[in-house]
Amino acid sequence: MNSILLFISGPEIMVVMLIVVMVFGADKIPEIARGLGKGMRQVKDATNDIKREIKESSEKQGIDTDITKDIKKEIGEVKDNLDDLTGPIKRQI
Repeated sequence: MNSILLFISGPEIMVVMLIVVMVFGADKIPEIARGLGKGMRQVKDATNDIKREIKESSEKQGIDTDITKDIKKEIGEVKDNLDDLTGPIKRQI
């Protein structure tokens, strides 16, 4: 949801809300919001179920799916190396 709102600014959100109020009326907005909330919750639950199923099946097959730890470790090492290289340069400036 945050990535969707990333490209929408405050005034644009206000215009959209004004249009929603004009089209549906103020009394229908809570119903629409509840429906959207339930829909988003169902999508999130379905996504979590799919992730869990993939993880369980990969564990049964002996496949390592936790690759993010290795990537984070490598990124941390690169950052440390860069800090070691740029440390003296930053101090001189």
